[in-house]
Amino acid sequence: MRRIILSALKDWKTDVNHKILLVRGARQVGKTYIIRELAKEFKYFLEVNFEKNTDVIHFFDQNLDPARICTNLSAYYGIPVIDDKTLLFFDEIQSCPKAIQSLRFFYESKPGLHVIAAGSLLEFALEDLTSWGVGRIRSVYMYPMSFDEFLLAHNEDALLGLKKGATALKPLNQAFHEKLKDYLKRFLMIGGMPEAVKTFIGNSDMQSVQKVLSDITISYIDDFAKYKSRVPVLRLREVFESVVKQSGGKYIYSKAGSLSNPTQAKDALKLLEMAGLVYKVYHTSGQGIPLGSEVNYKVYKALLHDNGIFQQLAGLRLSELLIANNIDMLNKGNIAEAFTGTEMIKYSGDFEKGQIYYWHREKRGSTAEVDYLIEQQGHVVPVEVKSGSTGKMQSLNLFMDEKKSTEGIRISLENFSQYGKITIIPLYAVSNLFR
Repeated sequence: MRRIILSALKDWKTDVNHKILLVRGARQVGKTYIIRELAKEFKYFLEVNFEKNTDVIHFFDQNLDPARICTNLSAYYGIPVIDDKTLLFFDEIQSCPKAIQSLRFFYESKPGLHVIAAGSLLEFALEDLTSWGVGRIRSVYMYPMSFDEFLLAHNEDALLGLKKGATALKPLNQAFHEKLKDYLKRFLMIGGMPEAVKTFIGNSDMQSVQKVLSDITISYIDDFAKYKSRVPVLRLREVFESVVKQSGGKYIYSKAGSLSNPTQAKDALKLLEMAGLVYKVYHTSGQGIPLGSEVNYKVYKALLHDNGIFQQLAGLRLSELLIANNIDMLNKGNIAEAFTGTEMIKYSGDFEKGQIYYWHREKRGSTAEVDYLIEQQGHVVPVEVKSGSTGKMQSLNLFMDEKKSTEGIRISLENFSQYGKITIIPLYAVSNLFR
């Protein structure tokens, strides 16, 4: 299970001025796995799991001196802690808030030691701490596997290389185009949760994959009990499911469900966003860059973090999806638009939290919406998503005329091509936008 983020972690290892690293992301996206892969680059690896080994929490009770903490951990686990040779990994660090506070002192007192921390509900612990080392700690963000990583998992390195090299002037051979569409269809059903992908590669049984996705979904819902002091569990579940129901349009709290009032729905959505399960797509005027400078934070769409979990909650019939000859079947609930948005976030960078934007205009008799706006070479570029290989581009053209845009992008099932100012990018090649 090759993850592209590993190369960024290896760069961090060789950086003489490395900071403490905080790996952030939703549960079960592969944080612990990727750190263990990085550990193969070190002579020694000391993994501290604060949920499994609660005794070590006492090492942080006296004071937060890194030298004393390292001496105790080394004696407890029988593993040397040596600068430049040991990777010290604090897992489930949210279970020991003092360990989070100690990270800043590791950076100051032991700059030669490589320290990484991660946790499944880390964002909630960070919110409760007044100070945890800003400026001394670097965050890296992990998401479910991308479509490119899905290809790597199938050892399709050559096919991935062809996809990355394709352009409107050099489209793919039709045979490779069809092969990538077939892989995309599978990915839209399976999603990027590593366990689901691994299960499919192991036995090619979609029913087994569905069971894994069901287990992950249930575990997420079970986790809601950990937030019940903030928002009732039933409200959280209702809002979680409403993100799928409202996919593709402005998120409206009053439509979150019969149990949720707008205030509770707002709080619930914030908690789901903190847990990494939901991404917000904010409305912006699109007048210029940076796109975030003219955002309306009261208007946004909401995306579920994984398309496999998406189709679980949407209740899409697997039997229909498996026999469908036309991938349009997979666009129930705006899954093509949701997939594009989550892919954009995954490719937006490792060391900054991904943020994407859209544009919407409401006038009497003239409503228009562009699915996404991106920045390319100092310009705002509108991106329209179509689930099939046809479709009008009225909103895209309207935006380009109004904002004097020199380029627009249409994401569809067509091969790479060009229609005037509009570049056609296949749905499977969202990563090409971020080369």
